[in-house]
Amino acid sequence: MTSCLQQQNCRAFRFAWPPPGAYPRPRCPRLLPPLPAAGPQPGPGLHPFRGYSESAARLPEALLRTDAFVGGRWLPAAAGTFPVLDPASGAQLGRVADCGVAEARGAVSTAHQAFSSWRGVSVKERSSLLRKWYDLMIKNKDDLAKIITAENGKPLKEAQGEILYSAFFLEWFSEEARRIYGDIIYTPAKDRRGLVLKQPVGVAAIITPWNFPSAMITRKVGAALAAGCTVVVKPAEDTPLSALALGELANQAGIPAGVYNVVPCSREKTKEVGEALCTHPLVSKISFTGSTATGKILLHYAADSVKRVSMELGGHAPFIVFDSANVDQAVVGALASKYRNSGQTCVCSNRFLVQRGIHDSFVKKFAEAINRELRVGHGFEERTTQGPLINEKAVEKVEKQVSDAVSKGATIVTGGKRHSFGKNFFEPTLLSNVTVDMLCSQEETFGPLAPVIKFDTEEEALAIANAMDVGLAGYFYSQDPAQIWRVAEQLEVGMVGVNEGLLSTVECPFGGVKQSGLGREGSKYGVDEYLELKYVCYGGL
Repeated sequence: MTSCLQQQNCRAFRFAWPPPGAYPRPRCPRLLPPLPAAGPQPGPGLHPFRGYSESAARLPEALLRTDAFVGGRWLPAAAGTFPVLDPASGAQLGRVADCGVAEARGAVSTAHQAFSSWRGVSVKERSSLLRKWYDLMIKNKDDLAKIITAENGKPLKEAQGEILYSAFFLEWFSEEARRIYGDIIYTPAKDRRGLVLKQPVGVAAIITPWNFPSAMITRKVGAALAAGCTVVVKPAEDTPLSALALGELANQAGIPAGVYNVVPCSREKTKEVGEALCTHPLVSKISFTGSTATGKILLHYAADSVKRVSMELGGHAPFIVFDSANVDQAVVGALASKYRNSGQTCVCSNRFLVQRGIHDSFVKKFAEAINRELRVGHGFEERTTQGPLINEKAVEKVEKQVSDAVSKGATIVTGGKRHSFGKNFFEPTLLSNVTVDMLCSQEETFGPLAPVIKFDTEEEALAIANAMDVGLAGYFYSQDPAQIWRVAEQLEVGMVGVNEGLLSTVECPFGGVKQSGLGREGSKYGVDEYLELKYVCYGGL
């Protein structure tokens, strides 16, 4: 049965951002319970949360927030709201505050004011607060997962996995907060010592994508807060509810007002809000996950004021299967690496390079696994393994690549067209007889398409794999120890999976080379992205 959610009426009054230094911490407003069809109407400043999709009926009311979160307060936007849609059905889940340049600048000022005190909080206390935030995520993991499935479309089991992955970043960085060490250097002069201090860079602008709407935030924010930075998060316009739910839990955890701020905005305002954040003189750090094209634009913005940047950009991951590989293991890895989140991850395998000796066996077993293991459907359905693509534009890109490949001689082994479930669904697709001149070999797909290229020699496979101007992740299967060392070292990527199709974990550094980005996230290296080194020469000893 469909329920009607509530949100604050953004048209009832002007946007009232707190001035720098003003951090009231009132109890966060809760959404009202569903209103009956007839009877008392919402009071001033409240109206029914528009949208009555089946997904909306499943959403946890206690974590749903639709206003911006700035300075510990929930605030509407002056320009009103924008819709958030269920990609599976196209139904409206609700409407969220549509922040603009003024709101973004106000959030930065608030974060900068909070930085003056947050940077002085002891590492033990920062650690404790991050741990409380983690504990609340674990406590609310099922509800947080439902929000992801509703706004992103991924199957609920995958969403539950993302929430654990997301929470683990807070746990990890709560521990790393206490391990930010400096150095003492003995200089040639006997009466001097060199000290190396690590200090937080300041306010960080965090711009995140829709494909992992929770984990991409905590991977950045956890490190930033552990280092002593404050943040302004601009979530993807398709998936703002997850970022706002994290704000609610941060508030409950006692994260001080102004330390974690969220300014959602519509697609129409994304460019101006992104520019406002990246050019603001009080922003010292930019962390972005998204396309290489957008990353280049943000780098131009950062260059004018020489800001620190972390960029996790596009990939075009090769998945190489050598003759020595265990084919059955390779098929399992290929299935996981390609079709997780319907192929919508930056580390998904995009090009399958299979050596001639086992090519036919691999293609046959891969097709059988696709047809046996994968089920297309709504993310809330228990048997679903493949949800929708994020929007119709994404579907059109997959269609274009399939059409181009077939027109140039590729063969559709399975799939190849839109699924009857809905306009944003595409069949898990496997192509053979693919060549390097086809679009699917040249550009990232971000969809459920697996093109297989046949090769003869190790040198040929490496040449194809390294021919791109991006290098995020790469995978290969081999049982030859010497070959494993050679290929792992020669692949021009930031992360390599050897006989493994899934490689992301909080303990290890995540990032790419070439035009796939700058810097690393997660691991012990992730905190360094938010720290400056200061050398102190201590004399007169």
